[in-house]
Amino acid sequence: MIIDTSCYPTNLVDLAWRHDGEPFSGERLIEVMDGPYFINGKPRRIDKAFIQPPQGNTIYTWTDGERSGRESIDDYMAYTVEMVQKYPDRLLGCFVYNPRCGPENGAEAIEFYAKEHGFKMVQLQANMHAYRPDRALDWLRPALRKCADLGLLVKLHTGDGPYSIPSEWYPLIREFPSVNFIMAHFGVQTGGVYCFEPYQMALDTPNVYCESSWCLQSRIVEFAKVLPTHKILYGSDTPPNEPGMWLRLLEVLCHEPPQGLNLDEDTLEDYLGNNLARMIGLEPSAPPRSVEEAQAYLKQHAGAAKQHAGQADYAGAR
Repeated sequence: MIIDTSCYPTNLVDLAWRHDGEPFSGERLIEVMDGPYFINGKPRRIDKAFIQPPQGNTIYTWTDGERSGRESIDDYMAYTVEMVQKYPDRLLGCFVYNPRCGPENGAEAIEFYAKEHGFKMVQLQANMHAYRPDRALDWLRPALRKCADLGLLVKLHTGDGPYSIPSEWYPLIREFPSVNFIMAHFGVQTGGVYCFEPYQMALDTPNVYCESSWCLQSRIVEFAKVLPTHKILYGSDTPPNEPGMWLRLLEVLCHEPPQGLNLDEDTLEDYLGNNLARMIGLEPSAPPRSVEEAQAYLKQHAGAAKQHAGQADYAGAR
């Protein structure tokens, strides 16, 4: 099973990054997920993806008018909810917590989205929401208490200063040992390369995990040699990234040294999705053992997707 940890479908072009072209809709995301992507010579698809709004769309702007904190939250989460409800077999909900909408408002919303919509993950983005993770503790504790109570994963944006250097999160990670924290982007963004910090944190701390997008290819080989196999999770940060190159980043681990480390396909499948599946209570699955098995799987699920689309169109026409 392949699960992407970080995707951002939207019906509104990201207000911060201003990506070119039309909004990257949920339908476009699923088309991209369908691939196929060739992994160790076998055609594959991305089975599921955690989705959330682009971070630039989770910030209040002058065009929003007068809204309460909770109204702002529900507004920026609305399209994610729509897509999770429309494609429940492919898309999983990730709630974006912006403490500037009010810490208690956000904590109450976390519980609502988890219980009413089945969300299993919460993301914190300190750079976009402008706070120091090691100092804004009272802003973050209500959300993390709720995540601890509900057993939700917490994904932390990391890789660029001033507020998303991975080690800035260490005080809260230590304070909430029952919460599993995912270091998104492996500590790498356009503004910095801090990949050794998540690596060391995942080694030292039982509840820290590393999401693979943006990591340097040679470093992922070094890290995978040492990290426990359950600590690496596939992610693409799509858009703007293209998911296939980050699948390739992990596939290379199956190659000969020095570019790879002769990783077996079952462990690769853990990285690609089974690790995350176990964390959210889904049944892991073995990788296809042949090209024919992989092709049959894609054919089976392509037929199921067409049937689902037809049912959705029928429901919409009623």
